[in-house]
Amino acid sequence: MTEMQANPSFRLVYVPGVTPGKWVRVWEERLPDVPLTLVAVPVEEGARTLQADAADAGLVRLPVDRDSLSAIPLYTETTVVVFPKEHWLAAADEVALADLAEEIVFHPLDDTLGWESLPGRPAIERPATTADAIELVAAGVGVMLVPQSLARLHHRRDLTFRTVPDAPQSQVALAWQLDRTTDLIEEFIGIVRGRTVNSSRGRGQTAPAAEQPKQKPAAAGGRPRAGSGKAAAGGKAGTGGRSGGGKSGGGRPAGGKSGGGKAGAARKGRPRRSS
Repeated sequence: MTEMQANPSFRLVYVPGVTPGKWVRVWEERLPDVPLTLVAVPVEEGARTLQADAADAGLVRLPVDRDSLSAIPLYTETTVVVFPKEHWLAAADEVALADLAEEIVFHPLDDTLGWESLPGRPAIERPATTADAIELVAAGVGVMLVPQSLARLHHRRDLTFRTVPDAPQSQVALAWQLDRTTDLIEEFIGIVRGRTVNSSRGRGQTAPAAEQPKQKPAAAGGRPRAGSGKAAAGGKAGTGGRSGGGKSGGGRPAGGKSGGGKAGAARKGRPRRSS
């Protein structure tokens, strides 16, 4: 972990479909003195921006080059097929890849699903971007499969979508340069993982909160005596046993077999006396 800068700032790159707003709000609450700058880039530029040192960390889509970047997977998105509202697929609750066998399925150059075998019939040309493919879908030329967040990002009134359970899925991850895990990156890791302020590993945590409970027994001065009192209460129950022994054996020693056995029986058979 590197030292904090004198005037720190934090640059966060993110790709289409990712919504960093909730994490940015937490950052602003916890580190109001460290400005966070958002950098929006096309999906294929997310990892490149980090490798070029144009951002400190990024919310990108996997895979990334693990020889140069560290990455923590955050979530996996549902894949959907987008089509015109009047399309016959609209009658289904969900769609299988086999249902698209006769459909033209667009595969834009910025596709994030990593197909091994494309479904449907290929288009004559691949659209340059997802936005371009959406325009062709709206024109009724074909359909396309995308992560659900991209379907919502490119929402149009004349289009709808259905989930495709057997399609590949896209993973979103937090990534940063392999050899640059700074204090601020640790802070952001804690935020996206849901750590509280007290459990954060970042700056300002010189005294771990986990050490504080160790002082509580010492602060409660009367507790040890109360525990001793309970032990004494246990002794009283034993005294009750001795009184029982007294009844059976009078002045017999406590170590006597018959007296000791009876006392034990008295304790087991009469739980009210030990209360």
